[in-house]
Amino acid sequence: MTQNLGKLDRTLRIVAGVAIAAWGVYAQNWLGAIALVPLATGLIGWCPVYLPIGLNTNK
Repeated sequence: MTQNLGKLDRTLRIVAGVAIAAWGVYAQNWLGAIALVPLATGLIGWCPVYLPIGLNTNK
């Protein structure tokens, strides 16, 4: 499993994940758990959706 996310892509995913999680806590809604997806992919640096597309933002 090689990294296929670049630095900017990872940063944006982490920021989006934190924002979604904060919204979930603020709204007291379980949909904030969706934040786990962008947070996990941002922290790991690998996105499974990029594989079939052949996309790689990592330099």
